[in-house]
Amino acid sequence: MKLYQVDAFTSSLFAGNPAAVVPLESWPDDALLQNIAMENNLSETAFLVADDTGHTLRWFTPSVEVDLCGHATLAAAWVVFNALGFPGERIRFNTASGALYVERNGQTLSLDFPSRPAHPVSSRAPYEQALGIPLTEVLQARDTLVVLDSAEQVRNFQPDFAAIGKLDTFAIMITAPGDDCDFVSRFFAPAKGVPEDPVTGSAHCTLVPYWAERLGKTTLHARQLSARGGELHCTLKGDRVTLSGQARCFLKGDILL
Repeated sequence: MKLYQVDAFTSSLFAGNPAAVVPLESWPDDALLQNIAMENNLSETAFLVADDTGHTLRWFTPSVEVDLCGHATLAAAWVVFNALGFPGERIRFNTASGALYVERNGQTLSLDFPSRPAHPVSSRAPYEQALGIPLTEVLQARDTLVVLDSAEQVRNFQPDFAAIGKLDTFAIMITAPGDDCDFVSRFFAPAKGVPEDPVTGSAHCTLVPYWAERLGKTTLHARQLSARGGELHCTLKGDRVTLSGQARCFLKGDILL
């Protein structure tokens, strides 16, 4: 098996979010896919198999398969365009979240993803206790959206991964208005094998509709304030979200089984 490691949502190596991408000729047992993802020990490993309409794409954290992942989709698209020599400008990925498309415009790749608006939770008390800070709003989609007052609060937040991992949610994302962009965020999924994700495309399926409504605009510039950092250019288009960024390949090699 060939393996590529690609830094996504960045134009520079050693930034953005690294994902492993493994192109396959056919699907092995799921246990092998999960073991490869565990061995890679990245937030996501993407596996893809060519089919009649494009490629079937699946994503695994070190501990579970997930239903949607943005940065590993961007990384997989980079591999299809650049390593596998796909000649077109638009790729179709068939996934657990339906058909996802990635378009190439020079060095920029744009993901067409579903919008996942969040709704207020009945009680914010468990989240305030786990996070240990005052919360402006708490809303729920697949992930819990926690709104803070400032980018500085997001940047300086010190997570208690054990407490966050006990919450009844897939992941926690914290967000606030940006200083030099429209909004900032961070993303934590310790119960799923990802203590803090460097840049999270799927989170922006919920962040973008929230900030589009709050700011009264559909084109948004976002930054994820992890240690590695990441930048996304986002557009809300009805029930879809476009997430655009660049990617750089860090390594390619062989998995020996």
